[in-house]
Amino acid sequence: EAREKADKLNAADSLVFQTEKQLKEFGDKIPEDKKKPIEEALERLKEAHKAQDIAAIDKGMEELNTAFQAASKEMYEAAQQAQQAEGNGSASAEGASGDAEVTDVDFEEVNDDSGKKG
Repeated sequence: EAREKADKLNAADSLVFQTEKQLKEFGDKIPEDKKKPIEEALERLKEAHKAQDIAAIDKGMEELNTAFQAASKEMYEAAQQAQQAEGNGSASAEGASGDAEVTDVDFEEVNDDSGKKG
């Protein structure tokens, strides 16, 4: 039981740290209506951690994850829409579709001449 409590406290501590870091990094991109629930859940989790209340920590971690997922989903969708708008602006009117899915692909150029000697 002591180990389980320590694990929960460590997990909560880690989640608090990660969330604070992400709020600093992406805070300006998170809509206020999504940011407020994250901040509130974060405060509740900090209080539960300070009190070492395992049940409250479990609930707080769940609330924080749920709130952050909602914000992440909205940020992702906004990025997708911005990317589509950017792509549609440079595409021809015929080829541009509001429903088009844009996929970023990284590729590496392979030079077949590297093994040949002339």
